[in-house]
Amino acid sequence: MSALKPTQFIGRIVWLGHVDDRATALESAPCRSLTARFAGPEGEAHGGLTRPACSRVAALYKRNTEIRNTRQFSILSAEDLAATAAAMGLDGLDPALVGATMLIEGIPDFSHLPPSSRLQGQSGATLVVDMNNRPCTLPARPIEGQHPGFGKRYRTAAKGRRGVTAWVEREGLFSLGDTIRLHVPDQPVWAHLEAARAE
Repeated sequence: MSALKPTQFIGRIVWLGHVDDRATALESAPCRSLTARFAGPEGEAHGGLTRPACSRVAALYKRNTEIRNTRQFSILSAEDLAATAAAMGLDGLDPALVGATMLIEGIPDFSHLPPSSRLQGQSGATLVVDMNNRPCTLPARPIEGQHPGFGKRYRTAAKGRRGVTAWVEREGLFSLGDTIRLHVPDQPVWAHLEAARAE
């Protein structure tokens, strides 16, 4: 019996982007397709089989410790991004400004998908959801450049809506307009989760 359950939740890829050089800019450049390799999106600055540890894993590792790269993709939902923009007082927000790799529409409560869920595209390319991507201050500068006076509003507005990070389990091509199907772990929620989080 499969440990992963296919669901009726099927989204559609409505935007794709890649970051050429993280040191130069956070913003993504839009593209029509992305080739997913085991090391991440081909030619993308967030790719690589490993990455330096950051603040998100500070309880485990010292900063810059080499660890497995489970943040190859930054995936947001169109619905969450629209809600973030509205909370900021904007009519819309370009996913490029927040360094997104992929924007999907049609999967509800996307930013809270269970860790280890799979997102499988039409080509068979499959991404493993690592976890919720928490808002940070880095998008404030590019947002401020396009929407003066609004950059500082992003972090608060994006709380619980920042999407997920993911890594490549099966290589393949993702293209604009492709459908993407959600598979979730066939596993109950750990009974001691609330107690562990309260520590």
